[in-house]
Amino acid sequence: MSRIGKIPVKIPQGVKVSFQDAVMTVEGPKGKLSQPYHSVITFTPEQDQILVTRANEEKQTKAFHGLYRNLLNNMVIGVSTGFTRVLIITGVGYRAEVQGKRLSMSLGFSNDILVGIPEGITVASEAGGKLVISGIDKQQVGEFASEIRKLRLPEPYKGKGIRYENEQIRRKTGKSGVK
Repeated sequence: MSRIGKIPVKIPQGVKVSFQDAVMTVEGPKGKLSQPYHSVITFTPEQDQILVTRANEEKQTKAFHGLYRNLLNNMVIGVSTGFTRVLIITGVGYRAEVQGKRLSMSLGFSNDILVGIPEGITVASEAGGKLVISGIDKQQVGEFASEIRKLRLPEPYKGKGIRYENEQIRRKTGKSGVK
C-alpha cells in the first residue's frame, strides 16, 4: 500500500468535491479547480474525508495512487486556503512593483524587466524587497515563482539576486589579495 495514497483526504466545510467522467472537480470559497485522473484509481467519499484506492498492484498504478491522492489534497487546500510563495529581492537598486497585470522589476540590467502575471495568480510587492505570489493552484504558483527567480539567481559572493524566503544561500569568501 502506498504510504501517501492510503492517507484519507480531509474535506473542510464549504468545499465540494465531485468525480465525473474521469475528472475530479473541487469547488470552494476561493475558486474552482479540476483535474483529469486515470480510471485505475477510485475515490470513495466518507463523511468529511475521501479515501483513494487502486484497482491493481502494477507499478504504474501504485505511482498513480500517491499522485492523485496528493493532487486532490492540493486542490482541496488551494480552494479553501490557497498557496503562497514569498520571494526576497536583495541588491542595491533591485526592486519590483506591480503595474496592473504586469510585474516591473529593476534587477541591475540596463532595462527594467516586465513580466506578465498569469490569470489566477496575485502578486503583491511589499517593503523590504518582498514579493508575495499567491493563488489557488499550487503548481501554477510554484512555477511562476520559479520563473521570476530565474531572472536573477542569487549569487554566492554578495548575496544579490532573487531567492525564496526560506532559502539559505551558501556564501563564499572573495579573493584574499595577500602579498
